[in-house]
Amino acid sequence: MSRRTPCPCGLAEAYDACCGRFHRGEAAAPTAEALMRSRYSAFSRRDEAYLLRTWHPLTRPARVDFDPGMRWTGLEILDKADGTAFHTAGTVTFRASFRGGALHERSRFERVDGAWVYVDGEFLD
Repeated sequence: MSRRTPCPCGLAEAYDACCGRFHRGEAAAPTAEALMRSRYSAFSRRDEAYLLRTWHPLTRPARVDFDPGMRWTGLEILDKADGTAFHTAGTVTFRASFRGGALHERSRFERVDGAWVYVDGEFLD
């Protein structure tokens, strides 16, 4: 990816300055929404190490099974509750589109040792 490649998460910044810095470990996602966006980007790029690193230790799988035919095509944040610098937990409701369908989920996030991590999610459709 070039430095100007759009970020898969849908924000206007280039990947390198947006989710790329989280994936490389140069910064931590400051909010639950930022973590959600960065995890979507990690799924689209098949970045297993980042996904596991940002998964709650109590719910983290041993590995991430990527569907080789899955092509993510867009992310829409539908709602969020809490999940800022002033909270220890939060939720983000989103729709992640892929070729042939969409995933609609409400994800739960918590802080572990000061960093936001994904706990689990509830499928809504």
